[in-house]
Amino acid sequence: MPEEQIDWRETIDCLLDRSKRPFVPIDKTFVQMPRGSANREGPLATFVRNRDLRGLKAYLLIVASASSADENGEWHTTLPLQAWARAFGCFKYTSGQLSAKAAAGKIFARLEKRGLIKRTHDGGKRDVRVQLLAQDGSGGDYQRPKTGFLRLSHEFWKSKLDEQISLPALAMLLVILGERQPCELPSERMPEWYGWSADTAERGFRELAALGIIDKQSRPKKTPLSPTGFTTVNEYSVLPPYDRSSLERALRKRKRG
Repeated sequence: MPEEQIDWRETIDCLLDRSKRPFVPIDKTFVQMPRGSANREGPLATFVRNRDLRGLKAYLLIVASASSADENGEWHTTLPLQAWARAFGCFKYTSGQLSAKAAAGKIFARLEKRGLIKRTHDGGKRDVRVQLLAQDGSGGDYQRPKTGFLRLSHEFWKSKLDEQISLPALAMLLVILGERQPCELPSERMPEWYGWSADTAERGFRELAALGIIDKQSRPKKTPLSPTGFTTVNEYSVLPPYDRSSLERALRKRKRG
């Protein structure tokens, strides 16, 4: 069967099915640096400012595919370059194997430049070994987050949401997943807190609500120094199957089964 006719979603499904969890654990520093940092924005801001949706989705899939560490404590996945290109959807946007592999290579190069992965070749130039690095973009060793991390459900791919979602919506989904529910996220604080504009955040909120991924509730909040003494704030919550309860049920089911 010609390479371009292979169902690229089957490659994604195989990567996810061999994972030990039904979600991708992502350290919060990928989205936002801790309080007290001189600059709060995490590596996610670079994807947003560069409009690199394909790179972001590829990175999330790479993290999902690295399900355990090897004997040296390294987290990596090795696949033929053609398989990576399929998983990244490169055959959808290019014509021919050479173009698709070149597109995948450019994605890897961007992720390497951002200090998120290390790429080497196994078996000559055919197989590409992709090793995870620290998710804060420092280039340090990757450590699987154990506490204080966000969880992106594999339903993101299983439901084909990855084919529908825009970059602003995906960025805001990752933000909300890292917060206690419900959460207040004032759009005007986005440049300071995360590194992208209030308009980008609002577009993301609207799309997530339209897709049925988040719930938005408005409520009054006391502001004693304002003219009326009150203001209206928005609170956001993630809905199933992306919420914490749904993921915990999926994890229990996987362990039983």
